[in-house]
Amino acid sequence: MRIRAIAVNTFKEAIRDRILYLLLFFAGLSILLARILALLTVGDRVKIIKDVGLASISLFGALMAILIGTGLVYKEIDKKTIFTLMSKPLYRHEFILGKFFGLVLTLFVMLAAMSLIFLALVFLHTFRIEPRLLLAIAFIFVEFVLITAVAILFSCFSTPILSALFTLSFYIIGHFSWSLETLLRKLRPGPGRVLGQVLYAVIPDLENFNLKTEAVHGLALPAGLLAYSLLYGALYTLFILTLAVIVFRRRDFL
Repeated sequence: MRIRAIAVNTFKEAIRDRILYLLLFFAGLSILLARILALLTVGDRVKIIKDVGLASISLFGALMAILIGTGLVYKEIDKKTIFTLMSKPLYRHEFILGKFFGLVLTLFVMLAAMSLIFLALVFLHTFRIEPRLLLAIAFIFVEFVLITAVAILFSCFSTPILSALFTLSFYIIGHFSWSLETLLRKLRPGPGRVLGQVLYAVIPDLENFNLKTEAVHGLALPAGLLAYSLLYGALYTLFILTLAVIVFRRRDFL
């Protein structure tokens, strides 16, 4: 019940943030400009619209999670409201989970708005909605949930600017972790390769949630791969949230 109350308050606070609507505007503009880009590009116009549209949703949604999530906990500390909250019968994990679910709900609403623009544009060209597109959007949301957890983790011990940089780095590295695997194949056995293997095991592979290529080109999506990606996202998010709770519990507010 207390988690729900914090989540609702977080949602109400986040949904009023003007930066959300600024990013939503640019996301919608980017999706609509895909139509112009398709006219100027040689190739399947519908595929270009799908590719640019999904990429826009993924990028701007991630920016929403980063810019809003990295300030959630810090704002409470900076405004000294955290002292009032911690003096009440409220467990610290309830505070973190409430903030997390509140932002996840906010991102869900923003994702729905961006998806509506995107799917409407696709429908105007194909007169149908492909299930693969909905599936790709669903896994983009799974990625948002993980990024939200990371943003809250950094927000527990750092300033919004540094937290945003750390989370953005997490996002970029997560999408290029495949290059580390390629590098490991070329490294000779030794300390360097061991270090690389450790980094590869720790760094998240956000490409697990990238189904844009399959959705755009109509490729097969094995159920086993989807289940693995979903489980991977759930476990990694749980791991990050656990770290956030541990870090937040170690902070002294009283």
